[in-house]
Amino acid sequence: MFAFVGAVLFAIFIGNVVIGAFGGTQFLDDVKEMLVLFASSLAFVVLILQREAAATPETNETNEPKGGKDGS
Repeated sequence: MFAFVGAVLFAIFIGNVVIGAFGGTQFLDDVKEMLVLFASSLAFVVLILQREAAATPETNETNEPKGGKDGS
């Protein structure tokens, strides 16, 4: 879900930049453009943190895999 949200927000940002680069009237002013880019970055950061948490095995207080040294 965060990948989709981040991609859509980034596409809006890129579309606004491209329209402005070709001399058209941008549909976002500077502050709104910054907020869209910030929200897109935030969505991608959340996505990365979720994937990292899913890939990292759970450990106990001594930083060993749950179940002790032998893994059971």
